[in-house]
Amino acid sequence: MAQNTLLPDLLGLTAAAVAPAEALLDVAIARVRETVSKDGRVSASLLEQNQTAAHGLAWLATYVESLRQMQKWAERLQATGQFGEMEALIHQIAFGEYLLQITGGIQMNQGEVVRLQDIGLSQEDARGLMGPEAAQLCEQGNTQAARMALVALMQEGKAELTFGKTGLDEELEMIREQFRRYALDKVAPHAHEWHLKDELIPMEVIEELAEMGVFGLTIPEEFGGFGLSKASMVVVSEELSRGYIGVGSLGTRSEIAAELILAGGTQAQKENWLPKLASAEILPTAVFTEPNTGSDLGALRTRAVKNAEGDYEITGNKTWITHAARTHVMTLLARTDPESTDHKGLSMFLAEKTPGTDEAPFPTEGMTGGEIEVLGYRGMKEYELAFDGFKVKGENLLGSEEGQGFKQLMQTFEAARIQTAARAVGVAQSALDVGLQYGEDRKQFGKSLISFPRVAGKLAMMAVEIMVARQLTYFSAWEKDNDRRCDLEAGMAKLLGARVAWSAADNALQIHGGNGFALEYQISRILCDARILNIFEGAAEIQAQVIARRLLG
Repeated sequence: MAQNTLLPDLLGLTAAAVAPAEALLDVAIARVRETVSKDGRVSASLLEQNQTAAHGLAWLATYVESLRQMQKWAERLQATGQFGEMEALIHQIAFGEYLLQITGGIQMNQGEVVRLQDIGLSQEDARGLMGPEAAQLCEQGNTQAARMALVALMQEGKAELTFGKTGLDEELEMIREQFRRYALDKVAPHAHEWHLKDELIPMEVIEELAEMGVFGLTIPEEFGGFGLSKASMVVVSEELSRGYIGVGSLGTRSEIAAELILAGGTQAQKENWLPKLASAEILPTAVFTEPNTGSDLGALRTRAVKNAEGDYEITGNKTWITHAARTHVMTLLARTDPESTDHKGLSMFLAEKTPGTDEAPFPTEGMTGGEIEVLGYRGMKEYELAFDGFKVKGENLLGSEEGQGFKQLMQTFEAARIQTAARAVGVAQSALDVGLQYGEDRKQFGKSLISFPRVAGKLAMMAVEIMVARQLTYFSAWEKDNDRRCDLEAGMAKLLGARVAWSAADNALQIHGGNGFALEYQISRILCDARILNIFEGAAEIQAQVIARRLLG
């Protein structure tokens, strides 16, 4: 059946469609820049007034980069003889759908669609995307027949690690297999119970992950880590999050702490803290957000006052602190310059604390805290913290220089957002796994749900968009590994990955019908877990704003 749905000279068609999409993006950037500029410079107030256009531009750029990376993926696979029917159908459907959305309306989320006119573009501007190659892909790329053919191949290939070859090298695929096996054996069977009971992930799991090198994966060997690539971190995060996002996120805090210390710490701080992070001798948590500031980090009010002994005393409140109770050190952002009113007066501290217990979660003098009950993402728990004269050693000021905290934090955003995009891909893949299984097992009107075109269509689009988000994430990791600035690429990967995860979870729950609404079914947890991805590490709106500002220069 697949042979009858594949377009001839597919890679030639898709290659020809990339250039006009890129050209349209260039026009869009110029058009939006003109709209939001004053006296030859991008104006913050005009950017805010034209937020729909700016954010629409970010989504358009994300789609164009997605097409570009999918084309590179397909060409790599073809060059190595791995571009089979499943990969071809994924590629064809992706181009057909994304080209149609570019011209007809990009789905930013379930309730917001951005169209060309919102970005200041006309149908005439998009004429290049109406050429014969793009037109054929729009008309014949994403059809019901193609989706049904793809799902038939997915059913045959369920034993594979992913639906479609990823294009990664053998070493990374070996890493994937190792962590996929671990997730299947030690995580997935227990994840739902941990979620329903709102339990912390057992220390046994953390210890096993430490032995497998998760916490020191990208820390240089000279500091006790494995010195592996960000691409390896992506694969590990993806597969562990496929088992349970809480487990896939355990390494995030160590990743952030290590990035902070590597980029901004003194040599003594690196030698002291990095080996302990790598071995999980100490567990870190990130303490940045405050109750009334959200994404506006420049408005932080928590104060750090230097005393006569050269140490600091912290006073203020923090919220949405993940895994706060049983950790040993906090990467804590506070204001050291009381006269400042923006990010320039902020400093970063490596604030030591005593791990707590269920009875006494915050035993360290000068700090108190309470749990925030949440819908999902429960395995590490979320907390509110209050500091009142909490003491931090002077030597634990990151970099031994005040006023560098915001700059130091910004240097971690690339890695954090790449890792979050990987978690999103893993959660989306988990939704596809359970949705596909339920679609096969559940019988209605004398046949399996998966035989109905709209059910199969949902599953097919999950597989397609997961591969798109995956390739965008891998690309951002490769850019990071090659020491190239990749805040733009990382932001795009996170923006799209979060939407894909939510869409996949929502559609998989729909396939479950009423059972999906029952707490006993895994998909109810996956839906709750997926929802946070559009909020943390930069809400989708903030992420789009950041991307737009970079595009507009």
